[in-house]
Formats: sequence, structure tokens, C-alpha cells
Amino acid sequence: MTQGVPGETPPAGVPMIRTIAMPADSNPDGDIFGGWLMSQMDLAAGNLAARVARGRCVTVSADAMSFLRPVKIGDEVSVYCELLSTGRTSLKINVEAWRRRRNTHEEYRVTKAVFTFVAIDAEGKPRPFSPPETP
Repeated sequence: MTQGVPGETPPAGVPMIRTIAMPADSNPDGDIFGGWLMSQMDLAAGNLAARVARGRCVTVSADAMSFLRPVKIGDEVSVYCELLSTGRTSLKINVEAWRRRRNTHEEYRVTKAVFTFVAIDAEGKPRPFSPPETP
């Protein structure tokens, strides 16, 4: 598989989200809106946060957001997440979005950020959790 930057390959494992960028998500030049891409990243990271905290979590920040390359209409977008750390009620998750043109095998990292989530209870208040044991 040829990569866009020498030595740069997608993270190991299965993406948390894989979707196709559609015309409704683009500007008149065919570039996908950064906000759409950020929302896909938030969905993916939220999925991991809920699994780790075993319940509802909310996004409290997205730090170090970098838009590295454009995403075009028809690109397959894969979002990978890695748990960086947990606190008593919070989680930090590294998130990378990669794109692949439909008719190629080349993949490029297009966006990266660190998202912070807080686990909350039924009243919307922060709740402590214990992360699952890792083998």
C-alpha cells in the first residue's frame, strides 16, 4: 500500500468509524468541511470513551487539531482512536482521520487531534469510573 508521506501508515487495528465523504458535506470546490470531519472524529472518540467508561461521556475539549490535507467528495474516511490516559472521571483520546480515494489504495492522514471526555451520570454530573484491565 503506497502512502502519502514516506514512512507514514495508518494506525494498527480497526477504525472506530469508516464513512464516505458526500457532496452535502463539501464547499463549492469539492473540499469537505473541517467541521464535518471534526464531527466524525468526535463520534469515533465518543464511541471509545463510552466503551472505556462503560456509560455516557461528553466531549469537553479538542486540542491540537491539525488539518493536514484536504478530503474530497467520494473519499473514504477512516477514523482511528487511541486511549492516551484516564483520570478519575476523564479520558484523553488521540484521534487520527485518514482518507483513501475510492479507486486507489493510497491512504493519507488528513487530520489529528486529542479529545478529552468526561464520564457523566444520569443528571449530567461527572462520575468516576474504573477503566477496564488491560492484558
